[in-house]
Amino acid sequence: MQLKWTAVALAALTLVACGKKEEAAAPAAAPAPTAAAPAPAAPPADALVVKIGHVAPTSGPIAHLGKDNEFGAKMAIEELNAKGLKIGDKVAKFELVAEDDAGDPKQGTAVAQKLVDSKVNGVVGHLNSGTTIPASKLYSDAGIPQISPSATNPKYTRQGFKTTFRVVADDTQLGGTLGKYAVETLKGKNIAVIDDRTAYGQGVAEEFEKSAKAAGATIVGHEFTTDKSTDFNAILTKLKSAKPDVLFFGGMDAVGGPMLKQVKQLGLNVKFMGGDGLCTGELPKLAGDAIGEDMVVCAEAGGVDGDFKQPLEDFKAKFKTKNGVDVQIYAPYVYDAVNVLAEAMVKAGSSDPEKYLPEVGKIQYKGVTGPIAFDEKGDIKNGALTLYTYKGGQRTQIAVVR
Repeated sequence: MQLKWTAVALAALTLVACGKKEEAAAPAAAPAPTAAAPAPAAPPADALVVKIGHVAPTSGPIAHLGKDNEFGAKMAIEELNAKGLKIGDKVAKFELVAEDDAGDPKQGTAVAQKLVDSKVNGVVGHLNSGTTIPASKLYSDAGIPQISPSATNPKYTRQGFKTTFRVVADDTQLGGTLGKYAVETLKGKNIAVIDDRTAYGQGVAEEFEKSAKAAGATIVGHEFTTDKSTDFNAILTKLKSAKPDVLFFGGMDAVGGPMLKQVKQLGLNVKFMGGDGLCTGELPKLAGDAIGEDMVVCAEAGGVDGDFKQPLEDFKAKFKTKNGVDVQIYAPYVYDAVNVLAEAMVKAGSSDPEKYLPEVGKIQYKGVTGPIAFDEKGDIKNGALTLYTYKGGQRTQIAVVR
């Protein structure tokens, strides 16, 4: 894949490290909410009730990511209701039906069935590929449109379901870009890989490994852990003997942070790379002083440049003011996904999943994360990636790649 680097990227190539979407730079002194704003007018008694399901892990080790997503969904729902949006000839009253899958596939399918039984009109979620993929069959069987804001395993949209969509790039692009970057920019020759055996971690690691090999690197070892492990000394010691110059981890920040600490303790002198699960605002807290300047390089399966930079920054500022925390990673994509479902309903003049589903596939939507349109599989067209590094404990953008 040919990479197109922005000017920001070219200026930063020597800084390589990792990062994630630039931490929502809260506006200098984002004003704290003053007196309570007037409540939006109550919807008419005959309003059309539209239930949007949202699923993410709001408990467990990556609850900070799940709550980030849920905040994005709540913001979209509140704003849609404030607009008094009409679907057909009725004002719509949107309701968020939020569920916690704890990042567990069994719980994921259980809450998916719960949403189906609740007759939700559409679903945004899940966060993890490992929960999104099994849940997608239940939504497909029920004919309910599902947009994932963050699941990147290619299998999700390659099952032949008409109901599955995603608003971010997949692991083929994510892992492939990182693999090529590891060799061509970081000059990695001997590369080690670890994955957590989840659908996401294994998928992105395999795509990274294929791309790095194709670019000329030698894979000196591929080890495995789990998404709940805390002790990595055995596998890191084994890999250290192979003298890698780059170590790629396929997994989430809750595991990647402690792993970075043990990388430092063992004296492994490597560039540490990972996908979007690693690339979070929490990583510096989880890794402590184990993140050296420009040591980590990671990628987010999304990103904006050009005219879309300011709308995203405006969203981040609004998010910080409303929720008191910075955007972690995928809240803007959740926000856009909810709005895409609403836009499709407006175009169809109906919230009936069967009637508005075709409009989702044809959507041309200008979101805060950029233009959204889907291909025949339900993948976003021309999806972007953002490469980051960490400097001074903060994510720093390296480049936006398409």
